[in-house]
Amino acid sequence: MWLFNSSIGRKVVMSISGLCLVLFLLFHMSMNLVAIFSADAYNQICEFLGAHWYALVGSLGLAVLAVIHIVYASMLTLQNRRARGHSRYAINARPKGVSWESKNMFVLGVIVILGLGLHLFNFWYKMQYAEIVGNPSLASSINGVEGPHDGAGLIRYTFSQPLFVVLYIVWLVALWFHLNHGFWSALHTLGGSNGIWLKRIQVISTIVTTLIILCFASVVLYYYGLHLMA
Repeated sequence: MWLFNSSIGRKVVMSISGLCLVLFLLFHMSMNLVAIFSADAYNQICEFLGAHWYALVGSLGLAVLAVIHIVYASMLTLQNRRARGHSRYAINARPKGVSWESKNMFVLGVIVILGLGLHLFNFWYKMQYAEIVGNPSLASSINGVEGPHDGAGLIRYTFSQPLFVVLYIVWLVALWFHLNHGFWSALHTLGGSNGIWLKRIQVISTIVTTLIILCFASVVLYYYGLHLMA
């Protein structure tokens, strides 16, 4: 099957899965911004999603997309390394026109995955998973958190700790580099190949990526600031 066996097919699958994940990030970003303006409204959103069937279907779909994206990214990375062979060790300077993030997408991807694991433990495990297994104490046992639907309480607790603030900022910086290259590269793979549109796509990618990361970072810093002022 060409989507699995050919280089172009693998890039198409990775591009489509990546763009779907970007759409989710835009939704998640919008949802998280609500926590800045109203903790109650944010908790209502968390309760609306919870462990209802539509949220579980969405979570399963996201997990499948993430696995597909990671698997295909790994396959392409190994393919490129095999194609270069030993010559990659002889090259010290970065080729002209090749960005730093494009040369380090796999490493950036690993950092993103590690950050995702931390994020899932801090929030998904204590919210949706706690509801799935019927163990609300995973969240309510935390000081100041009322239960699995108290997303604002979990955000407040998590980002009252400087270590988590630093780790999340590092994660978001790596995510910015990964998204900034990956977004325009995906659009380029799917058809934005001429010189004029490529430059426009790169600008759009930078704007969208920066917006996403700044909004996520604003939630982290806002709640850390609340902790400092308390």
